[in-house]
Amino acid sequence: MNTTSESRWHTLSLSEQMANIGSEVGRAAKWQGRDDKVFDGAVKRALELFDLTLEDPKWRGGRLLELGRLKEVFCDGVLGGKEYGTILSSLESYFLPFMNIVARKYSLQ
Repeated sequence: MNTTSESRWHTLSLSEQMANIGSEVGRAAKWQGRDDKVFDGAVKRALELFDLTLEDPKWRGGRLLELGRLKEVFCDGVLGGKEYGTILSSLESYFLPFMNIVARKYSLQ
C-alpha cells in the first residue's frame, strides 16, 4: 500500500476500517478451497488492512489487543483452523455490525 493510501486509511473511523477488513475476510471465506488466486489475494489484502489498523495511532490501548487476537484467529482460519478450529465464514458475523454501521452512514448521506 502506498503512503497516500496509508494516510487515507488513518482518516477512517474504526467502523469503516473494520468493515473493509470484514469485506476481505468475507471474500477469503467465499473463495477458500475454490480459487487459490482470489483466496490468496483476499488474505493478503485482509492482512494488510489488519496491519494498517494495528499501526493507526488512534487505536492505542485495549482495541489493539482485540484486533491482534482477531488477526490471529483469521490466520488460524486461513491455515485450516488447526489451532482454534476457526472457520473463516464464521468470522463474517463478527464484522457484520461494522458493515451495517457503515452502510447506514452512507445511505443517510
